[in-house]
Amino acid sequence: MSLVTITATENGSAEQHRQWCESLEAGSILFFPKSPIALADSDLQFLRGQQQTDSSLHKNIAYKPKSNELTGVDTKTANPAAVDRLRAIMRNYSQSVTAFLTGFLSPYAGQWQLDYASFRPQEEEGRDLPLRRRNDLLHTDAFPTRPTHGARILRFFNNIHPTRTRDWIVSDPFRSVAAKYAPAEIALPQPDSGIGRAFKSLATGIGLGAAAPALKRSPYDDFMMRFHNFLKENRAFQSSCSKYDYQFPAGSSWMVYTDMVPHAVLCGQYALEQTYLVAPQAMVAPQHAPLTVLQELTGARLI
Repeated sequence: MSLVTITATENGSAEQHRQWCESLEAGSILFFPKSPIALADSDLQFLRGQQQTDSSLHKNIAYKPKSNELTGVDTKTANPAAVDRLRAIMRNYSQSVTAFLTGFLSPYAGQWQLDYASFRPQEEEGRDLPLRRRNDLLHTDAFPTRPTHGARILRFFNNIHPTRTRDWIVSDPFRSVAAKYAPAEIALPQPDSGIGRAFKSLATGIGLGAAAPALKRSPYDDFMMRFHNFLKENRAFQSSCSKYDYQFPAGSSWMVYTDMVPHAVLCGQYALEQTYLVAPQAMVAPQHAPLTVLQELTGARLI
C-alpha cells in the first residue's frame, strides 16, 4: 500500500493525469494535505452544528445529485430551512468535487456515473452498529441495492472536523487478498462452462457459500457483496492481515478505489464524501481491477 501526497494540482499534464489514475487503480490513496475543495466557513459551521442542535439530522446523510434529494433526514420534524440549506451545501460540495476531478482525472472524463454524496456527522469510534454495517472492520465496498456491473467505486473524502484527524487502517489491495483467501484447489472453470458455475465455484472456494441468485446483480456484483461480508466476518483476516495506519488531518482530502482497497475507519467525526462509479473501459491499468482479477480466477465473464 502507498500514500501519494499531492501538494499542487494546477497545470498537470495529460501524462500526469494518467499517472494519478494509474496510481489509484493500483491501490494507492491520493492524499491532499490541503483540500482542493473550497468550503465556506459558514457552511462548515452549519454542518458541524447539526449534531448538537437538531436531532432529526443525527444520521449519516446521503445526497442524490441526480434528483437533488436528501436521505437520512426526517423531513417531517426537521426545520425546513435547515433541510434546504443542507441540500444546497451538499449540492455545492458534489458539484465542486466533480468539477475538480473532471480535470484532475481527465482520462475518466465522461466515463463515470455520479453516485451519492454523504455527510457523516457521527463519531466513528465506538459506534453501536450491526457487524456488517460496522465501519471499523476492514472491508472492500459493494452496494447491496446499486450493482455496479464491473464499474469501479471511486470515493473522494474531506475531513471537515476543525482539529481532529480521521484515522483509517487499510490492508493489501484486492488481488493479494483474493489470492490468499481463494484456496489453490479451486477448479477454475473454462470460459464456456457458464457464468453461474464459474461464480459458484469461486464463491464456495473462499468460504462464502453457494451463490444465490440476486435480481439485477451480475455474478460479479453478487460476489463483491458476499466478499464485503466475508471480510468483516472473518476474524482471522481482521486480526492477522497486513495493516497500514493513516491519519488524515483536519482540512485534508483523499481518494481511493474502495472496492479494491480493504479499509476501516477507527475514529473521526464530521466528514464529507462523494462517490463515482467509473466504467471498466475507462481504466488505464485494467489489470488491477477486481473484475479482471475475478475473471482471471474463474476463466469466465462475470458481467
